[in-house]
Amino acid sequence: MINVLNVAEKPSVAKSVATILSRNQQHGMRVRDGRSRYNKIFEFNYVINGQPCHMLMTSVTGHLMELDFEDRFRKWHSCDPADLYHAPVRKYVPEDKIDIKRTLEEEARRCQWLILWLDCDREGENIAFEVMDVCGAANHNLTIWRARFSALIDREIHEAAQNLISPNQCFSDAVDARQEIDLRIGASFTRFQTMLLRDKFVIDSAQDDRNLVLSYGPCQFPTLGFIVERYWEIQSHEPEEFWTINCSHKSDEGIANFSWMRGHLFDYTSAVILYEMCVQEPTATVMKVHQQEKRKYPPHPLSTIELEKRASRYFRMSSELTMKVAEDLYQAGFISYPRTETDGFSSRTDLHTIVREQQEHPVWGSYAQRLLDPGTELWRNPGSGGHDDKAHPPIHPTKFSAGESAWSLDHHRVYELVVRHFLACVSQPAIGAETIVEIDIAGEQFSASGRVILVKNYLDVYRFESWGSSMIPTYVQGQRFLPTTLALDSGVTRPPPLLSEADLLSCMDKAGIGTDATMHDHIKKLLDRFYATKDTNTRFSPTNLGEALVMGYDDMGYELWKPNLRSMMEFDMKQVSMGCKRKAEVLDTCLQQMKACFLDARVNKVKLLEAMAIFFGRSDRYGGNDHHVAAEIVRPCGLCQESNMVLRRSRDGNFMVGCLGFPQCRNAIWLPGPVLEATVSTNICNCCTPGPVYLIQFKFRQLEIPPGFNVNHLGCIGGCDETLRQLIEICGTGSRVQGNKVPSQNCAVARGGSLVIERSCSIYICRSFNSKVTMFGIKKLFPWHRL
Repeated sequence: MINVLNVAEKPSVAKSVATILSRNQQHGMRVRDGRSRYNKIFEFNYVINGQPCHMLMTSVTGHLMELDFEDRFRKWHSCDPADLYHAPVRKYVPEDKIDIKRTLEEEARRCQWLILWLDCDREGENIAFEVMDVCGAANHNLTIWRARFSALIDREIHEAAQNLISPNQCFSDAVDARQEIDLRIGASFTRFQTMLLRDKFVIDSAQDDRNLVLSYGPCQFPTLGFIVERYWEIQSHEPEEFWTINCSHKSDEGIANFSWMRGHLFDYTSAVILYEMCVQEPTATVMKVHQQEKRKYPPHPLSTIELEKRASRYFRMSSELTMKVAEDLYQAGFISYPRTETDGFSSRTDLHTIVREQQEHPVWGSYAQRLLDPGTELWRNPGSGGHDDKAHPPIHPTKFSAGESAWSLDHHRVYELVVRHFLACVSQPAIGAETIVEIDIAGEQFSASGRVILVKNYLDVYRFESWGSSMIPTYVQGQRFLPTTLALDSGVTRPPPLLSEADLLSCMDKAGIGTDATMHDHIKKLLDRFYATKDTNTRFSPTNLGEALVMGYDDMGYELWKPNLRSMMEFDMKQVSMGCKRKAEVLDTCLQQMKACFLDARVNKVKLLEAMAIFFGRSDRYGGNDHHVAAEIVRPCGLCQESNMVLRRSRDGNFMVGCLGFPQCRNAIWLPGPVLEATVSTNICNCCTPGPVYLIQFKFRQLEIPPGFNVNHLGCIGGCDETLRQLIEICGTGSRVQGNKVPSQNCAVARGGSLVIERSCSIYICRSFNSKVTMFGIKKLFPWHRL
């Protein structure tokens, strides 16, 4: 009998594998402590291909080693950040994992074999080589094997134990390359932008901005770029009015709504001419009636990205939470390995057995029974999305459960999604009958369609999808009728919505940013570092900090926030994992390219400073004398609709809110004369538009305001603040009339046009209109902030 050291990636996996392999063994299993109290050692006997073995099963907790620079380069001010592209690095066992290392060394010394039960992906392969390094140093004579499995169930684990293979060096090299590239690029840019910006600006995202780290990640930044790019697209959208002709016809059988086949026109005159032609000759002639069978196909088998996207779409679960729950279900043996790019089952997978295990479920059990009944003809061998990572099958259920008592609602949801998705992908598509009717009115074509679902098939079990049906009256070619309604309707173009989490995952997947196992981590880092926020509809917006950083790098001309550079790196690392490129070759190419970007960014650092100055005020800790003056943004300019309006203080001490587009845009809002101090807060007005309109914290001179008004006031300049209105009416503003003439206390001047309003008791004189109106009237006709 030989001694065999088995190492899993997590303590829970070690326990599950040991429990399965020791089942039905003569002496059972015993448990003892290792050096680390969290990583137990399980001992039992087992036979591998006829060879009796005494198995010792233990675990690590994720990566056993870390990659970092040598000590002399680790302190931020110890070297030029550019030196980090060639500074020596080392891989070592950190202090908190020394006990795990000692356990592996002690157990390896008395074993003949080492079997690696790490997760079967690139990251797991890299951890396997870390374990090999530690154990191999303690025992040079170890025979090393790799177990490949995709689910913690008896069939998979026994098959893996009897079909051991050699570890994959190429997989591990690909991870080593990624770790080193990310370390060097991330550390250099993080040190550069943190040391450049942290002490120069008051960054409101940090409670203690002295310890703030403005991190840069080669995957994290392109992910932020997707969010900012969509946000800019929305901000720059200019609504454009369009016109379309709509037609409906009501009969005894129902109503048909016909759509104009031109879609819509942006030219009003053209639309009116065509509409009037239709009105003058309104008789409709049926030109074509097309009937066809339509099929709605079930989804492809479930990959990691699809699991995250669908959980976000159906349950509004974050990708991070989805993966945490899926990992729990995997470790408990209920689903297969949840990190996979594969979306097609191999011919070796026993799909019928997986369905058979679900027959007893109280909700979808009857559907599983129908699937297995040949008479229903419901079964269909699943299609494939064309992706295969050669490591794991698509995510599927591996053990029946009607719901465990310890499960949270999220566990129930993810398990249900996995099971229903699997049952759907082995089912026939839904079948419907679709009718398309095309008509002609005065030479203009219109169409209407109706659909009837004939057989739901997979839609019976996949409750997350629907296929609406709509009935229309029966028409025959050549039929003529008068429309019930014929209208020229207008609309306006709308910007696209903010990116949802499912949208963001799709962007990352399409561009090759990150892997199926890391995408959710990159998204989480953006939120943790306050580069972006996510609303209740799981849609992302950039914070001021995130937008400023992207804007700065964009102004440099280098598209560091675009996915192109990282996509090429990911492609190269995949080539390493396939053995097509060497690790050293990829490292040399990527780091040379990124070092050139870094040096250029440092030369153009003023672009970052200018972008930050748009969003953040200067810090008192900064003693520099840059030429730019930071401005506090209050709101978008409603006049030019291009620039922001910011809080400013004139040379004589008066406060105003002016457009950054000056002198092209002269929109300005003068604030009450008694203002002593004013600062823009992070609070946003809930009613004023266009927004956001940030509230301003005012402090007034006590002797210059009437009784009943507070010295401190948090107010809005958007027009909704009654207190500010009254103070301006009573005390006037700090503005100046033309010719630098300071107005009297009874003169309130608002700029943004040529209108000048003088107050005399309760009568206002509008000079540009040469008329008199009451105080109430002028307030109603000309809101003070828009004059």
